[in-house]
Amino acid sequence: MTQVREHAQDVYIVAAQGHLFSAAVRHPSRNGWGLVTPPPPMPEIPAGSEVRVTGVAIHDDANPFNGPMAFGILLRSSSDVVVIANPSWLNVRNLTLIASLLLVLVVAVGARGWMLKRKVQQQTAELAAQKEAEAILERRRSRILEDINGTRPLGEILQQITELVSFRLDGAQCWCEVGDGLRLGSIPRDQCDLNIIRQEILSRSGPLHGILFAAVDQIASSAANAAEALSMGAWLATLAIETRGLYGDLVHRSEFDLLTDIYNRFSLERRLGVLIEEARQKLGSFGMIYIDLDDFKQVNDRFGHRVGDLYLQESALRMKRQLRPTDMLARIGGDEFALLLPNVRTHAEVEEVATRLERCFQGEFKLGGHILQGSASVGAALYPDDGETKDCLFSAADAAMYVSKKIKKETSQSFYRR
Repeated sequence: MTQVREHAQDVYIVAAQGHLFSAAVRHPSRNGWGLVTPPPPMPEIPAGSEVRVTGVAIHDDANPFNGPMAFGILLRSSSDVVVIANPSWLNVRNLTLIASLLLVLVVAVGARGWMLKRKVQQQTAELAAQKEAEAILERRRSRILEDINGTRPLGEILQQITELVSFRLDGAQCWCEVGDGLRLGSIPRDQCDLNIIRQEILSRSGPLHGILFAAVDQIASSAANAAEALSMGAWLATLAIETRGLYGDLVHRSEFDLLTDIYNRFSLERRLGVLIEEARQKLGSFGMIYIDLDDFKQVNDRFGHRVGDLYLQESALRMKRQLRPTDMLARIGGDEFALLLPNVRTHAEVEEVATRLERCFQGEFKLGGHILQGSASVGAALYPDDGETKDCLFSAADAAMYVSKKIKKETSQSFYRR
């Protein structure tokens, strides 16, 4: 069962048929010369070994007739204990050890499984967050593209682009400079500890549209993605600026006369419809003046179409100088113009403006090396006195213009050349 080395003896505890016995080997106190010598080593016998013990039984009671009694065995030496069979590996100690190892293994497997599960959960969460960020990024980019093709102001679109780049760079501050130093976005106050990265907003032709900036922490992970994010933002900014410029140009072309840069017939008729509706609801009035340049065909015939175009441009400029901010001048034909006068009440007010328009042609026209003397015939109409519809007002003003033209002397020469 076990063995114990004591000061005076070595003791083996042996179990036989359910009884415990002690087998002891006395240590000699002195050798043959009377010297104290250390006892020999005590052999190690694994607990659970089957042994044969040979020795003298020492009864605890000297009377052998008192029945069964306990006794111990006195051995001559440790060699009297002979191992017959080694202990079975299936014992309490080994089972305890195996159970401990299994427990450690189970704990290790459980810990590894928990770590793997946590890692998978973390990676899944990171992947989900990445997908969500990409989805938000795509939604924002799609919204910007929709606004580019819509009517949202360009400044607000550029602000959205800087916010998109900032989102792409984990909240890094981003701004842009466009036009004549206009700055939009989030501009950092202190830029000393930041890495300022810039990307030019290129144009397809001509000078740059501007520059896109991002203030990125030099040790942040977003610094590596700054170039890609800024490139995307610059592309969107170029698209927004040029698309809005193209849209503005198309709107301008649809509303203005390309030669004289005043409103065209389409814009005039639309504005005329609005004025009629407002005047009808408020019982108000407004005026219309029809202008026709006299003998314009002779200008083209004698001096060429280039001088004729210059004459039309100068005529439109002179007439614009006679108008109030609320008045609307439009070119409705080759040499025909029309003027809308909101907030006039009488024919006299309209005639006063018509007189100013006729007088503005009295000065010489110096065009392309030629000197021309021009004139114009005008006719006025007042809503609702002269008509309550577009056609009626146009007809009234046109008729008044022809009356004015007829009164002029046909023999007078409107143009001459030096």
